[in-house]
Amino acid sequence: MKRLILLRHAKSGWVNPELNDLDRPLNKRGKRGAKALGKWLRGTEYRPDQILCSTARRTRETWEGLGLEGEPELLDALYHAGPDAMLEALKAAKGATVMMIGHNPGIAMFAHELVETPPEHSRFGDFPTGATLVAGFDIKKWSKLEPRKGKVLEFLTPHDLIDQSE
Repeated sequence: MKRLILLRHAKSGWVNPELNDLDRPLNKRGKRGAKALGKWLRGTEYRPDQILCSTARRTRETWEGLGLEGEPELLDALYHAGPDAMLEALKAAKGATVMMIGHNPGIAMFAHELVETPPEHSRFGDFPTGATLVAGFDIKKWSKLEPRKGKVLEFLTPHDLIDQSE
């Protein structure tokens, strides 16, 4: 079985309007959200052995905020990628548990295309910042991945975690 941890970057801000979109950093809420997601992941069996990450600053800072082991593969192709580009990157993956960190709207569309049955979570439809889908696939190689074959193992947002811990 292969597992995918599909993560939309944590909340970013527009503090400096002179920055271009690629260089936008996480804001305080985003840093807190990434930290909460990392704490949750460390308490689960879902540990990525391969990380595919957009080159945007906010995706890189999300990865850093998780506090997990490993180094991300920074892929220009994941910056504002659509589902086809995300699928292509995932089909080339080698890890047993792959984390992919990207952006909306592509990541939300990709999540919907991957899973057989969506989770009963009110935020799955819009996949807000920090939303995390963990899906399992009954395949031996990512190259065999097909749409609508994923089983949802978990879906949550930083808001779910922060509300529980405060």
